[in-house]
Amino acid sequence: MTTIAATESRWSSGLSPFGMSWQKFMMWWFIVTDALLFAGFLGGYGFSRLGSGNWPDPDRVFSIPFLTAMTFVLISSSATMACAVAAAGTGDAKAVARFTGYTVLGGLGFLGMQAWEWGHLIADGGSPWSNPWGDKRFGSYFFLVTGFHGTHVALGVVILLVVMLRARRGKFTGNGVEVAGLYWHFVDLVWVFIFGCFYLI
Repeated sequence: MTTIAATESRWSSGLSPFGMSWQKFMMWWFIVTDALLFAGFLGGYGFSRLGSGNWPDPDRVFSIPFLTAMTFVLISSSATMACAVAAAGTGDAKAVARFTGYTVLGGLGFLGMQAWEWGHLIADGGSPWSNPWGDKRFGSYFFLVTGFHGTHVALGVVILLVVMLRARRGKFTGNGVEVAGLYWHFVDLVWVFIFGCFYLI
């Protein structure tokens, strides 16, 4: 009965049975399920690529130095997000707002670079239904996966803007900043796998 009473107490007090806030628990739940979705997309991409005899060479299609810079921008934004989370732990609202703002700029920079990349590929004849470099499924997977990831980045930018504005008013919570940071780090980590699968291999 003691164990049952303790569990009931944790649930009724707003904490999950795993010793974390409900917000953080649900964010982890989202991350796990979303990671499985991305894994399914990348697994399907790998299966199609291995079974194709006419898959485009990434060096012919993409500018690898440009994409490396794009990746650097997004990964750097993870560092500024980590600084925002650390500042939230000490209650420094100004630092939270500043570092979250830097993270937003990194996200916007990444989205702008991705828009340029998409525009370049579309101008060269690429589309979700066909491409001039080989197997038409390449375009389908590329625009689906990078577009889905870009949507995640755009959503993250909106979330971080809200966090930044709340921090400027001193209405942030350490838990809220940490949950936003978990989402942003996840988005950055997913890009590392996309970058490796689409552009390097």
